[in-house]
Amino acid sequence: MSAADLWLCDREQSQLVIIDIQERLATAMPADCLDNIENQIGVLLVAARQLGIPSLHSEQYPQGLVPTLVSLRPQLGTPVEKTCFTCSASGTFSQRLDTERRQIILCGIETHICVLQTAVGLLEKNYQVFVVEDGVCSRRDENRRNALERIRQAGAQITNTESVLFEWLRDASHPDFKALSKLIR
Repeated sequence: MSAADLWLCDREQSQLVIIDIQERLATAMPADCLDNIENQIGVLLVAARQLGIPSLHSEQYPQGLVPTLVSLRPQLGTPVEKTCFTCSASGTFSQRLDTERRQIILCGIETHICVLQTAVGLLEKNYQVFVVEDGVCSRRDENRRNALERIRQAGAQITNTESVLFEWLRDASHPDFKALSKLIR
């Protein structure tokens, strides 16, 4: 196994998981953080679709916290509804994961609750987990920072949207390079 296999996102092995980007949860987030993650997740969704990378998203107790942000819904399929904080404890989530793809690219809210618990749960199931630092948010930034450190200590990679995008592409000669690189300008 090469270093690239251990440290870089691979479009053939990746699947994008978006955790609980719901209207009511979103209103509790700092506005600048929410705007940023909404944009970054949008970039990842467009790139994933263009590159044939599967994505799925969860909704924490949607009856109370209402559905996913309206701006992201058109790019997403049917959500995995859950009440558990870790997606990996949801039978529906586990059924919908592509078990052939062993890299999970995680983003969503809240970092110190559902993102953290999902990352650890997926690591326990021997997935390689990449948490997109500019794609996660918590109500308080100190909780986000603490969770990212805990996730790193648990064995996940902490990355960012641009790194994921260019790791998926790997080469400026990729046929989708020109179109996808415009997403981050």
